[in-house]
Amino acid sequence: MGQSYNPVDRLNELISGIELAILTTIRPDGSLHSCPMAAHGVDPTGVLWFISGSNTEKVEAARSNPRVNLSFADRSAQRYVSISGFCELVRDHVKAKELWNASYTSWFAGGLDDPNLILLKIAVQQAEYWDTSAGRMVDLPGFNKPVIQ
Repeated sequence: MGQSYNPVDRLNELISGIELAILTTIRPDGSLHSCPMAAHGVDPTGVLWFISGSNTEKVEAARSNPRVNLSFADRSAQRYVSISGFCELVRDHVKAKELWNASYTSWFAGGLDDPNLILLKIAVQQAEYWDTSAGRMVDLPGFNKPVIQ
């Protein structure tokens, strides 16, 4: 019997090995702001996690409007992925420790205990990827959730 389709596994395949995601938030004035973020995989519940400083423009934007977009690109493999979702700001020492790597010390002098450290918990609402054979972006089945506000 064939293995059943799992949208989280497929999304993780598509973004595997891509070290940076571009996070786009919506500022309070409605304009867009994008910045690079160190990428981690999608957890089994369909959530992406990122570490950030709590006093950043992206965090302020997420406080006023939780809708965000993440873009992943690997030009050499022609892998392009766009994920839209909702960002929740979380302080969770256990999760931060799971995500932490030594390079974060340059942004957080206090390490994991730095009071400026906050997590962005992004629940995937929709995902699209570049389908080379179709020559266009296509929806990744399993993530098309209605927008609830």
